[in-house]
Amino acid sequence: MNLQQLRYFLAAVEHGSFSAAATALRLAPPSVSESVRRLEAELGLVLFAREGRRLRLTDAAAAFVPRARHVLRAVEEAEQAMGELRTLRGGVASFGLFRNADYYGLEGIAEDFLARHPGMRLRLFGQNSAEVADAIRAGRVEAGLVVLPVPDDELAVEPLLRDEVMFVSADERQTRRRMTLQRLCERPLVLYDAHYGADDPTRRQLQDRLQHAALSLDPVLEVERVEGALRCVDAGTADSIASGSVLRIAAPGLPAVGLDPPLYDTVAVVTRRGAQLSPVTRALVAVAKSRLAALAAASPSAQSV
Repeated sequence: MNLQQLRYFLAAVEHGSFSAAATALRLAPPSVSESVRRLEAELGLVLFAREGRRLRLTDAAAAFVPRARHVLRAVEEAEQAMGELRTLRGGVASFGLFRNADYYGLEGIAEDFLARHPGMRLRLFGQNSAEVADAIRAGRVEAGLVVLPVPDDELAVEPLLRDEVMFVSADERQTRRRMTLQRLCERPLVLYDAHYGADDPTRRQLQDRLQHAALSLDPVLEVERVEGALRCVDAGTADSIASGSVLRIAAPGLPAVGLDPPLYDTVAVVTRRGAQLSPVTRALVAVAKSRLAALAAASPSAQSV
């Protein structure tokens, strides 16, 4: 899937036919229809039902339209922000990232930015979302990405992506149906982010639910990194929970299932309330948004907010 395919697809949606879309794009009609055909082949879906010269959206296409538009908007924002930086020749940009950001398509954000602006220096800050939020609140960092919830006093929060939290176990029998809170409390668990514990956003959400259900969770093991927790799961030592985006890359072979009721991690960009961001920080935010939008378009567990 590429941006040209998305643009041609949305033009066909807007204008109702390949010929009208081609006229608007100043292209030959076969260029548009062939691009959409390749997109359908890559997605494994039929996007249009042909009714004479008019096109009718299938249900799959109707669901795909908002995601395609979101991806293109994010890319346009990134291009606009990068355009503002063409005159920058030096300086240091600080940007906060939550610990597992690499699993959300953000592993190349520094390389992308510095390749475009070799005169700049970049400091990517953060271990946990709570720490990133504190740094932004204190003015040490202009902006950053966090997993919600975080205390939002003095902060402007813009949710971008919602990702389902999954129960993961080496015992496939445990993942044949959604994991209830009651059954979760009965399982031997390994949880990560030991240092931040109850301040970790996923744990805070889970703890709120447990408290309302008069239940408590007592893990047999706590480690710092999600990779360590998943190694324990793979060895059969304990079960764990992690977001779908993390599991898709870090543990694609381990059996996993959603919770009952479902639980979601929400990724958001956070800035100081009322603050005017510098061009360099706006550019970093735009790049992060475009990468998250691409993830939402491709991942079964994640969706744009």
